[in-house]
Parts: sequence; C-alpha cells; structure tokens
Amino acid sequence: MTYRTIRQRLMLSAGSTVIAGLLLAAAANSQASYSTTSAATPSPYAPRDMSSSAPTGQPMTPDSSLAAPTTPQPTSFQTSFWESLTLEPKDAWGILRDSFKWQDTPLPPDAQARVDEWIDFYSSSPTHLAEITERSSMWLAWIAQQVSSRQLPGEIALIPFVESSFDPAARSNRGAAGLWQFMPGTGDAMGLVRNGTYDGRLDVITSTQAALDYIELQAEQWYDGNLQLSLAAYNAGAGTVNRARHSAQAQGLAGDYWQLSLPNETMQYLPKLYAIAAIIDDPARYNVSLPEVHTEPAFAKVQLDHSVTLAQASALLEVSQASLAELNPGLLNGAIDPRNVQTLLVPEEVDSEVLAQLSQGESTLASSPSYASAANTAPSIPKTYRVARGDNLSAIAARYGVAVDDLMQWNGIERANALQTGQLLTLSAQ
Repeated sequence: MTYRTIRQRLMLSAGSTVIAGLLLAAAANSQASYSTTSAATPSPYAPRDMSSSAPTGQPMTPDSSLAAPTTPQPTSFQTSFWESLTLEPKDAWGILRDSFKWQDTPLPPDAQARVDEWIDFYSSSPTHLAEITERSSMWLAWIAQQVSSRQLPGEIALIPFVESSFDPAARSNRGAAGLWQFMPGTGDAMGLVRNGTYDGRLDVITSTQAALDYIELQAEQWYDGNLQLSLAAYNAGAGTVNRARHSAQAQGLAGDYWQLSLPNETMQYLPKLYAIAAIIDDPARYNVSLPEVHTEPAFAKVQLDHSVTLAQASALLEVSQASLAELNPGLLNGAIDPRNVQTLLVPEEVDSEVLAQLSQGESTLASSPSYASAANTAPSIPKTYRVARGDNLSAIAARYGVAVDDLMQWNGIERANALQTGQLLTLSAQ
C-alpha cells in the first residue's frame, strides 16, 4: 500500500519520471548517514507486550423485556477508560508512540537479532541518547505532525536520530548536511536552494518537507509503496537497492529490506531506526529519561517579503540572536533574503503583535528605535574561519563576501580542493 495523499498524487504524478531520473543521478553519491553513538554493552530486549483481555459486555437478564427500567450504569471498563484519559495526558512522545506502525509486527529472528544489537548499543549509553532526545525537543512535535499528516508510520519522524543525531547544522565528510543529511545533488533535485547566503538543506522546515517528499516519491516510483525499501534507497541510492532486490528475487526471495544484501551502513539503517523507536516506546525499560515535549511546535513562523537580519529581529522581538540563529541554521550570513526563503522561525513565546510588526514592511519597522539601532550596526566579519566537514572554498568565500582567489592567496592554498577539516583560514589580507 502507499501513503501518498491525493494532493501529492496530483502534484507529483506529472513530473515523477523526470524527478526520478534526477534522483537516481543524485543518489549515485548516496545519502550519507551521520551518527555520533558510542560503544555498547549488551542489555536484554523483547518486543513490547500487546496482549490484552478484551472487555465483555454486561449479560442480558433472562427476560429483559419484563424487567423494570433502570438507569444505565457505566461498566468498570468504561469507568477505567475515562479515568485513564484523565490521569495520562499525552505529550509529543505519547502521541508519537501511538503513531508507530512497525513496532508490533514481529520480525524474522535474524532481523530481530540485528535490531537487538542496536538496542544494546544505544541503551548502554542512556546519557548520550538523552542528549540527542533533548536536542530533538525543539523539532520533534512539528516533524511528528508532518509525518502524521501524510499518514506515514511515526518511526519516520525518528530518522534524524539516525542521520544527524537531530543536529540541524550537522555535516558529514561526504558533503551531506542538515537534519536529514541531504547530499548536494539530491538536495538540488528536490528543489532545496543552496548558495552563499542560504542552504535549504540546513533549513528544518524546507528540508523536512523535501525528505518526506523524497521518501514517498521513491516508495511510489520503485517499490509499490514499500517505505522500508525507500528508506534503504534514501541511504544507499535507488540503484543500489534495486540491484540488491533483483538479486534476492532471483534467488526466490520476496525482496523485502530484511532479505537484501546491501552496503554495511544501509544494512544497519533500519535496525538503528527500529532500536531507537523501541527505546522511545518504553524508555523506563532502558533507563532513558526523555525530556518533556509539548504537543505543539516549540517555534512560530513569520512570513516575510523583505530582508531582515537576525540582529534586527533580535532587537525587535527582544530574544537573543543566538536563539534565532539556532532556529534558522539555513541562514548562512545571519540574514533572511526573500529571494531564497520567506519564513523566519522565532521562539513560540514571542508576542503575536510584535510578530505582526516584524512581518510588515520596512517603513513600519523603521519606526522602532531598537530595530533602527540594529539596522545601523553592520554585521562583523570574523578574522578567521575554522573549516568544518563538508565545507568548500567557494561556499566559504560566498558566505563572507570574498573572492576564492583571495582566500587561496591569503592562506597559501595552491589547489581549491585541498581544504582540510579543522584548517584555520584567514578571511582578509591583514
């Protein structure tokens, strides 16, 4: 079965063949997986117990037609049901658990063994897993809503755990970036703008929509709606998965994910996802403490049709510039350019009237003394820059408004592709 909505069918059907071709070409570089876990020790695990005794109704009296009318009384089941709703209010974790669709389907023994290894791995370091869940708290409720709105399994909302440890600024040494670790070519194929001032792969809003589109599109295009095969292709590329599937089918196998022979990273991809979902499904069992996450997103969106720097927005909204930068990692130079993106994320507690003022034009904003003061303060360019994984000279030069040739001259670089992670670059001739 597929999970594509009617709206998505109409939107994607016309161009699916063209996009699929782009994706196959982009996937040749493969989707990189970004993981920061540590070594593990064994711990016991068993699938959660879903056994329950179904409530039985009240028996009819032998001659109910002759019995005196009585006031209906709630059964003990009805009473306990409503009490449980009162005593157990749901947070984002509870809603996410309810949306899991793969946890209660038994796996073949060898597949379950692969999952158990990763459960042992993650549960051996509950503090590390707690750090990742804490980092996820800013984005989890919103991502879970997007997954649910497409009727996808809730486990898909946990993919950023596997890909980036829920770090929107994560970059791999193969060039993947963002919460969903898009490779440059795949991001380009999915319409994620990428230039010197903005990188849509780092923008949580746009990259999440693109990632879910990508997963659904591949499931529809290649795998008859099989999302697990699509996730394997998300990691290794559709060509790699398709070849492994044909090989399995030639051996008389059904060709589902758990039967395929794939690159090691992809062989571990779904076991990791299953393991994280199992731990989140029952954190107390694995001595993991989950942070409180409300059911509503931890941020608000402001639609803008004019340029605004984070310094200006910080002054007007009276929130720290660091908080705005954390919510908007796609803004590489600390400013929103409506030619690239029109949505600024702000903390949820910001007053709605101030948000309305920010969304209005420059003429209205100019009347705000704090905004005007911030506007007159030019953003300072650092003297040096430490090269991060996935960086290249052209992107760094565009980010800080300098020429690539100048960067190479100032730093004695002979070949543009000779950058080393951790290298300190001088950003001026001084």
